[in-house]
Amino acid sequence: MGGPNLEIFKFSLYLFVPIVALVHFGNPEWYREKVVPVSVGHLSAATLLKRILNSIETNFSLGWTKRLR
Repeated sequence: MGGPNLEIFKFSLYLFVPIVALVHFGNPEWYREKVVPVSVGHLSAATLLKRILNSIETNFSLGWTKRLR
């Protein structure tokens, strides 16, 4: 087994890795630079996909009702 030095190293690693991640990824400038452009592109792609699916669904339901008449 490891000694007390290993336990101190593991404890410091478990303690400081989340703190460093929060400081790095919680920076508003980093968020505006890296996350916002991706989310804007993702939202526009999601909106486009939603419109395509709605048009397909509308065309399908119109075809179905025409066949029923």
